[in-house]
Amino acid sequence: MAMIQVEQVLRMKEGTDETSYVKTSYIQKQVLLLTKSIKEKAIKELYCKERPEILCIADLGCSSAESNTLSVVSELIETVENARRELENRKQEYQVYLNDLPRNDFNTIFRSLTKFTNQLKLRMGNGFGHCFVNGVPGSFYGRLFPSKHLHFVHSSYSLMWLSQVPQGIEDNKRNIYIARTSPPNVLRAYYEQFENDFFNFLKCRSEEVVFGGMMVLTILGRKSTQQYSKESSYEWELLATALNDMVLEGYIDEEKLNTFNIPQYTPSAEEIGFIVEKEGSFTLNEADISEVSWESKEHEYCKINSYKAFDPYDFVKCMRSVAEPLLISHFSEAIIEELFKRYREIVQASMANDTNVFINVTVSLTRR
Repeated sequence: MAMIQVEQVLRMKEGTDETSYVKTSYIQKQVLLLTKSIKEKAIKELYCKERPEILCIADLGCSSAESNTLSVVSELIETVENARRELENRKQEYQVYLNDLPRNDFNTIFRSLTKFTNQLKLRMGNGFGHCFVNGVPGSFYGRLFPSKHLHFVHSSYSLMWLSQVPQGIEDNKRNIYIARTSPPNVLRAYYEQFENDFFNFLKCRSEEVVFGGMMVLTILGRKSTQQYSKESSYEWELLATALNDMVLEGYIDEEKLNTFNIPQYTPSAEEIGFIVEKEGSFTLNEADISEVSWESKEHEYCKINSYKAFDPYDFVKCMRSVAEPLLISHFSEAIIEELFKRYREIVQASMANDTNVFINVTVSLTRR
């Protein structure tokens, strides 16, 4: 996949059916809860120090799950409103930008905006100013906003997606991402693509964020210093197992599998810190590592209380909502149902024996 192709096909599954991103993104929701205090601390600090007349907030990689994106915006505004009242400051105006790639399902979010703004006014009560919301289609690896315009930038579970599949990884055969059997050059190519992309992201934001402005970024990552680890690659390894089985049974051409690689990289906190320092425009205030189970909180509760055995279908639907557009663009829609039927069986066998988690790296940055 060339860069332009990734931009054209990389999106979460649109719509509102049971395998859409809107209905399946429970892991992303749990991550937002885990990082809530970091976001609130950062935006309160920014507001109390800067007190801008119009507070400009950008959510980069907003996707189509309005319950996730708009709940973050609501929480940020509530934090500022509480600080504003403590300071007995004037009414605050907010300019909110929701960004994602052009093929993102913005309409699902836009349909919720009237309800969102009405609830926001009701929740904030008397003295609340105005909140304006705009959609901004485009890649955050390039410029998106005017110079010195943004005060606060938030991004969650987006920056692990690369602008393109790394070049020179043709020998990563039978794998679809970094795996146990990936040659060293594949690991190096993936890191170099991430370093280049994240550097460009920081450089573009350095021109758009005001001095003293802040960013809170949560990236699907890893604790291990090793580029390959189960915590950062396992979900794709299991999907590769299903694809390889389908190659052996003639559903998929082997060459098709050998030319498919996921445009993603899960960095360590050390790698993120190194690139932040190398680019030089932001101060790293803190880096937090958290983890979230593949199981939803509801399933964990049921398991603890012996209500029922865990069915991995929710996790499989969540992965499907993320991966399906990429898979269809490369293999065609004909394989999708069979692939995820097999993936569900493989995931269920894995989760019966192991506790699987995603690792999240959250960084708080200030524009120098």
